[in-house]
Amino acid sequence: MDSSMGLCARNLPGGDHSEFMRYFRNLVAAEVTRLKFIGRRQPWTRIRASLRRLLRFCIPERIARTRNAGVFAAVLTLLITATPSSLHAAEPARKDTVTVDDKTEAVIKGGLKWLASKQLPNGAWGTSGDEQRNPVAITAYVLMGFMSAGQLPGEGEYGKNVTLGTQYLLDQISAEGLFSNRNSGQYMYGHGIASIALAEIYGTTRNPAMKPKLEKIIRIIIASQNREGGWRYRPVASDADISVTVLQVTALRAAKNGGIDVPQQTIDRAIAYVKACQHAPSGGFAYQPGRDPGFARTAAAIYSLQVCGLYDDPMVKQGSEYLLKNYQRNDQWFTYGNFYAAPAQYMIGGETWTKWYAQLKEVLLRNASAAPGGLFYWEPKLDAGYGGVGPVYCTAVYTMILAMPYHYVPLYQR
Repeated sequence: MDSSMGLCARNLPGGDHSEFMRYFRNLVAAEVTRLKFIGRRQPWTRIRASLRRLLRFCIPERIARTRNAGVFAAVLTLLITATPSSLHAAEPARKDTVTVDDKTEAVIKGGLKWLASKQLPNGAWGTSGDEQRNPVAITAYVLMGFMSAGQLPGEGEYGKNVTLGTQYLLDQISAEGLFSNRNSGQYMYGHGIASIALAEIYGTTRNPAMKPKLEKIIRIIIASQNREGGWRYRPVASDADISVTVLQVTALRAAKNGGIDVPQQTIDRAIAYVKACQHAPSGGFAYQPGRDPGFARTAAAIYSLQVCGLYDDPMVKQGSEYLLKNYQRNDQWFTYGNFYAAPAQYMIGGETWTKWYAQLKEVLLRNASAAPGGLFYWEPKLDAGYGGVGPVYCTAVYTMILAMPYHYVPLYQR
């Protein structure tokens, strides 16, 4: 529960107290559910200790000076002294009714088991040629898959696998803050997704050993933002496109949520660039301003706007409608696009998420391959072209999508 420490009102846009309470409530609920799922006894002493630290450090001065300070502190105090049953009773009903059925849960567990079996001795993942050429990115995608099912470093059935994968990523970070050669073809893709994974793990575990390296890789992102507010393939402030930009701004937001210093101006400029990529006639988003829209680009754009707090922005609604109209089962970027589209529609919730999850679940379950021992995995056959990359990448992304109704990833909680 130490992840709650980073989601202070002072770290949110404008110090919005109601947004802080929504984050706080979601984190408490997610922790309770996660601990139940992974089969551990709920460590209420540890949770209460985290909440006490939250009460001490996370009420900003601007709240302390208002007449609402007593009410705010009282709410946190009630949470600290709550019993497991009273906390569950006080938990508000979620807007969506999407749940994981038994068949889907079996596939999720089988996917996690298959991924664990494919981990390399050094902690990385990658079996196909493309995966082996990009172990940092593939390992990060796998860690996101494990986290979506409540697995954290040292916690859960696959806690050891998550620990090894996390350490692998940390070991790849140079003194400069880079994961590999900055001149490699599409470097910032891997840097972005690895930064997201590490920021989420840090925010959830608050492991002090991670912070210095996390700060270094975040500084690389901040320094590489170009004058338009976006990013491109290399860690230099030159060109920009939406596919690279959304990864960097999401990493910045995840790091900021975890208490890492990120200038709000950097995020605001990135949001402006993403919005500049909208194709107004269709409601979709383009690779760069002035170009044609696409499914994956639109999914990535509205996903990034939402994680930055713009849940009700008209562009998000228009983009969501574009996705519903342009969903294809054999799109060239099916896997990549749905890595963004699923959490984007999840954050919208309601009928939109219900419809999206149902149609995507049907496709994913029908195309899952079974292996002896209750294992499940996916070959990259749902992508019409190169986009599938390999079985580890596909299995990680699809497992993450199927597990989203568990509500475990703090970044995706509205």
